Amino acid sequence: MLQQCTACGHLTRDLAAAPAAHRDQAYGGEPTLDKARLALTYREMVRSGVPDSVFEIGFGTGSMLRRFVDVGATVAGADPDQLGLRVDEVVRQHGDLYACPVEEIPHGSVAVDLVFGIHVLEHVIDPAKTLRIAHALLKPGGQVQFFTPAGDSAGLTVYGSAWWMLEDPTHVRFFTAASAEQALRAAGFIDIEVRRPLLDSLSTDIASIARRFARKSTPHGVLASKAVLGAAAVTAPLVIAGRAVVPAMRPTLQLIARRPR
Repeated sequence: MLQQCTACGHLTRDLAAAPAAHRDQAYGGEPTLDKARLALTYREMVRSGVPDSVFEIGFGTGSMLRRFVDVGATVAGADPDQLGLRVDEVVRQHGDLYACPVEEIPHGSVAVDLVFGIHVLEHVIDPAKTLRIAHALLKPGGQVQFFTPAGDSAGLTVYGSAWWMLEDPTHVRFFTAASAEQALRAAGFIDIEVRRPLLDSLSTDIASIARRFARKSTPHGVLASKAVLGAAAVTAPLVIAGRAVVPAMRPTLQLIARRPR
């Protein structure tokens, strides 16, 4: 079972105690879905304008950083390359990249307008330290944005251990709106805003239903099934409509905050 903080609702997970039929691998997405999700996430992040400089915690293949390069931003990032991914060549040439955890970057080596992480915080053992480092990487007045599974999503209540966000064995924590705000404030951030994106992880509901009725877990997860992917595509309009009516069903938190000037 998940352990929950009685004060803020923050959830932590010991995989031995809460396996939830997890898959074998950390990555269990699908390239086409990931590409669409990336576009939607980028649109959310630049809603108030494109920053001049960005730093991504956990840049993966560099796909998101490439979008910022293409619009003229200076890019940097850190990633320990745990999945052995090939980084976009344009990003590799133009970015200030660190092949290590963000905690190992020399202090004062980077100062940017935006620090962001897309589904990263749920993986880290010490999120308070990660947030303090994100704060240090920002210029005064700079902004931080994180996307992370919502531990207070109604989906966790509806689907229980079948909730798709539990399929990843490296998801060791789930922020709630309250715990995220508390953590950001403790790290020194101000102007904190917690949003629940309508269009993030649209396959979560179908994937959760598939997990509930699956006879056994598979190494690559339920989204490796073409039938599940097809069902996700067909039901996407219904999922969007349902989330519009019941925002609590949205599975993701978008955390936005600013470093004081």
